[in-house]
Amino acid sequence: MAKSKTKWPVIAGVAFIVIFLAAMAYSTLGNGLYRCQVCVTFEGRTMCRDGAAASKEQAERVASDLACADLTSGMTNILHCGASPRQVNWK
Repeated sequence: MAKSKTKWPVIAGVAFIVIFLAAMAYSTLGNGLYRCQVCVTFEGRTMCRDGAAASKEQAERVASDLACADLTSGMTNILHCGASPRQVNWK
């Protein structure tokens, strides 16, 4: 009886998927050295969002951009929101 040669492609595919997922988890979780929560007030509304990144500036920018994205619509409003008052709490 001949051996089935379909095992190796399946094993290689599963190994590739596992390695890919591990690399994605490491790169995503490993870069968040700085974590903060930014609360942005724009047009009378306040939104708070968390951010994490390799530097303080990047973490604050990520959280600010996420909060502004929820508060506004359109590129002009997002730019105005980015210059709005904000409160930063570092974790």
